[in-house]
Amino acid sequence: MYSYIIKFPVVSLSVLFALTASVTVAQELEPRSYTNVPVGETFIVVGAARSEGDISPANSTVIQDLELTIDTGVIGLAHTFALGEDSAKVDVAVGRTCYEGSAIFQGDFVKGRRCEYVDPRVRVSWNFYGAPAMKLEEFATWTPGLVMGASVQAVIPAGTYDSANLINAGANRWMIRPGLGMSYQTGRWHYDVSASVRFYEDNDDFFNGNKVEQDPLYSLQGHLIYYLARGRWLSLNANFYGGGETIVNGVNNRDSLENSRWGVTFSTPLSRRMSLKLNASTGVVTRTGSDFDTYGAALQYRF
Repeated sequence: MYSYIIKFPVVSLSVLFALTASVTVAQELEPRSYTNVPVGETFIVVGAARSEGDISPANSTVIQDLELTIDTGVIGLAHTFALGEDSAKVDVAVGRTCYEGSAIFQGDFVKGRRCEYVDPRVRVSWNFYGAPAMKLEEFATWTPGLVMGASVQAVIPAGTYDSANLINAGANRWMIRPGLGMSYQTGRWHYDVSASVRFYEDNDDFFNGNKVEQDPLYSLQGHLIYYLARGRWLSLNANFYGGGETIVNGVNNRDSLENSRWGVTFSTPLSRRMSLKLNASTGVVTRTGSDFDTYGAALQYRF
């Protein structure tokens, strides 16, 4: 749709590459990821989000006032199933994003805008404790308690990517993210906590023929959820993530992330099969990486 090109100078390689990973992480506050769900159900989700903010680059960069606005639309499909006697879920998501950036480099103001497809994501989750596989009718009378689970997510390098551009919606590399989590519900209160680590493949075709490596990125998040009524809930969310240092052509950039965010999520049913989820989050601590305000909405329909 847009033909603009982001025109940041080549000297900013490491910051811009780390930027892509940190913006993605910044929007991932995921309450109720490890809760029991009825099996044999299929869901479609359509959502949109806007992120606005700036980047706190490594001290070695000469870029100043680096700002970015990101508008993203996503469509996802999920299916729940029984894995042995436990509940499990597989989901896939694809999307398109439009981003606009600006910065000051050696006294000159540079900017650009472009719309592209993001890398698709696939995740399999398995609740291996406290989440028996049940159909919807049985699930309605089940009393929840402690649930523990595991998941693995893959980001597939199939999004828009052009090594002639410094910033791309696609990353041109695989990312694998294993995770563990637990949740506990008592009365109207629900607590959950999860941890994950992202492992990145090297990008051997980065801008201008450079090779970029990235260390694992570790994250921890927690959620305090209150059920207002049947199917309606409000969650307070927080996370912390660190690591992800980049290495360009064997040179360590010393740009590890060390950030945290907090946010709120509200979900309400619109009908027996449809629900609406609203969320907002902001950066709390940013040493190196992204400091973004994010707002989003998603409609979910159950078949």
